[in-house]
Amino acid sequence: MASDGQVFVKFGHIVAKHCLDKRCCTELLCAAEQTHTISSQLSIVARVKAVTAESKSSSELLVSNAQNLIQAVLHVLKAAEAACIKGLQKPPPDTEEEDVAAFCAHWRKTLLWHRAKESLNSDRDELGLRKTQARAEPTLTAMVQEQSPQTQYTPKHPKPIKGHTIMDSHL
Repeated sequence: MASDGQVFVKFGHIVAKHCLDKRCCTELLCAAEQTHTISSQLSIVARVKAVTAESKSSSELLVSNAQNLIQAVLHVLKAAEAACIKGLQKPPPDTEEEDVAAFCAHWRKTLLWHRAKESLNSDRDELGLRKTQARAEPTLTAMVQEQSPQTQYTPKHPKPIKGHTIMDSHL
């Protein structure tokens, strides 16, 4: 789990490197650094627990650190979403950075498609306001979780959509 945290740290750094918005970049780098710290801490605690006698407090510490890592990874993904919405620079071709950017561009396209569909909803309430569907907007977190167990998706090995480019436009 700690090594998976490092994958998201790398993902965050790649997105931050190509982010067009300075504030989003800073937030993403802070989230990635926090994830790195917690991931390293979890790795240390796990190694210590492996060589020491079983104790309730060490187990609780391990679980607590794992939960903190999950929250930190979610923070990286939320910050990456903000960066993707603001836009990303085009990375060099045939690199891991290009794969990450393609993954982010695919998510952004899915989000914009969802928002466009919602805005076309003609159902109105008694005040004339457009009713929204109960479907939640697509998130990077959901895209990561939707991957099949065989592929075990992490941003290290994204499945880019060929032919899609990174959208530099802002909302």
